[in-house]
Amino acid sequence: MDEDQGPSQIAPQHAPKKTLSSRLNSVKKTFLTKQGILGDYDYGFLLRPNLPFMKKSRQASPFFGLNDKMPVVLALLLGLQHALAMLAGIITPPILMSGTTGVNLPADMQQYLVSTALIVSGILSMIQITRFHIYGTPYYLGTGLISVVGISFSVIPVAQGAFAQMYANGFCPTDADGTKLPCPDAYGALLGTAAVCALIEVLIAFIPPRIMLKIFPPIVTGPTVMLIGIHLIETGFKNWAGGSGPCADATHVAFFDKCPNITAPHALPWGSPEYLGLGFSVFLTIILCERFGAPIMKSTSVIIGLLVGCIIAAATGYFDRSGIDAAPVASFVWVHTFKLTVYGPLVLPVLAVFIICACEAIGDITATCDVSRLEVEGATYESRIQGGVLADGINGILAALMTITPMSTFAQNNGVIALTRCANRTAGYCCCMFLIIMGIFAKFAAALVAIPSPVLGGMTTFLFCAVAVSGIAIITRGVPFTRRNRFILTAGLAIGYGATLVPNYFSNVFSYSGDNKGLQGFLDAIVLIMETGFTVTALVCMILNLTLDEEIEETDEAMVAADEPVAAKGVPTNGQSFDSSRVSPGHEKQV
Repeated sequence: MDEDQGPSQIAPQHAPKKTLSSRLNSVKKTFLTKQGILGDYDYGFLLRPNLPFMKKSRQASPFFGLNDKMPVVLALLLGLQHALAMLAGIITPPILMSGTTGVNLPADMQQYLVSTALIVSGILSMIQITRFHIYGTPYYLGTGLISVVGISFSVIPVAQGAFAQMYANGFCPTDADGTKLPCPDAYGALLGTAAVCALIEVLIAFIPPRIMLKIFPPIVTGPTVMLIGIHLIETGFKNWAGGSGPCADATHVAFFDKCPNITAPHALPWGSPEYLGLGFSVFLTIILCERFGAPIMKSTSVIIGLLVGCIIAAATGYFDRSGIDAAPVASFVWVHTFKLTVYGPLVLPVLAVFIICACEAIGDITATCDVSRLEVEGATYESRIQGGVLADGINGILAALMTITPMSTFAQNNGVIALTRCANRTAGYCCCMFLIIMGIFAKFAAALVAIPSPVLGGMTTFLFCAVAVSGIAIITRGVPFTRRNRFILTAGLAIGYGATLVPNYFSNVFSYSGDNKGLQGFLDAIVLIMETGFTVTALVCMILNLTLDEEIEETDEAMVAADEPVAAKGVPTNGQSFDSSRVSPGHEKQV
């Protein structure tokens, strides 16, 4: 079903053009009647908790298709649910990349980046949801589905590795005792490099999806996504114990004897039981929401857990509200700007990030089509894939120009669609509106930046582990565990796991210390790639998958033997050799 088709039909159907009078009547019915405002939807379904002694409704709630009419209140409620479901995923990357694990920006710039991330996500999601036809071509921009976008987690390990390298080689400043100072130029270098590298995803959009998936099949993307999550769990778990900055290091100056530092309210040493308890309160709340929560609570369990943790932290004196008091009332894009440059060593790793984003987009859009009850094959489906990947690439360029790192299509909203049985784009537009409103109110972003590290760590550990599990799901759903595939996964994960667990293993391979900046930048790029586990895994798995021949397994031989009398009817088989030319092509290779 395309965006100009009826709500419950797959085949195109041309509807007569609406007159001005009919449009006004439609607006009147929508906003001035009970049916238009509330409808007959069972709102109790969204709010009814799953308690042992409560009866469960046996009646399924109605399904709202892509362009179905839906009540205004329901559209706002489900839009808010979508926004809350993706809120944690949007705010986490800028907090990590601008904080002590990134470029150590001051609090006002961290608050700006969180605000801008929400605004940009809302604006760029509208591009995906609206879907534009490129004039004079058969191509589209956007999917026309509830395909919301947020900051890609894939860029976080690359950015953290590059920032550490920049502090080590003098690109970023440090003080006399080695403490890292704010380095906005490093963040600008990441943005400039991303704006250029996003062009590769734009080019990928014009490659047929079947060819794209042949080059980057699940055996490549699955372990790659899994290692991204595994790498990030370390940061989340360090925050859970008190912080991932200097206070978590074995050697640090006296100022960081307590986390986040000795001047913070209720500061404690890293790993204190109080910090672990704060993080566990978030983790436990998420589990309780999944077990006993209403549908709207299940899809927003991460945010509810974060809220409970914040309430406990505020009640026990761990909150520092000075940043909230000092923050402006409102913010918008370009309140702060960064000097855009291209950092040579970042080019290859960021190219890998955009290739991964394209592969993820194909899978996410397919899942969105499925839960939206739309076709997952054919010309319309392929045009949605093409438009979605193209929008992802262009969004990457626009995001960098709006001071935000690469964006990608979010998958968690597919769960909201399946849970609420609403694939309507009106709810998607309401989601974008709520994200933009959240971003404009800077006090909201300041409150998010002020969240204590243990509370944030309890949430991000769960979130990052979900990323790793999604990578495992890609492998289990799309990779048969043949001997060949097990070998590819073993070879790819061997180096990838090693680089993730021992990230500085490649630091002393090159000993060049001359004045040739070009050569030094090239060597730094190699080091950055080799020390980023998921890029190594993706490269090894892709090469081996393209070069190793498929093998016939024992199960395949049994299938061939079972088909032999059919394939060679009338030919005696006892004591005679089998003619392999008679085997159907489907059994020669397992694809």
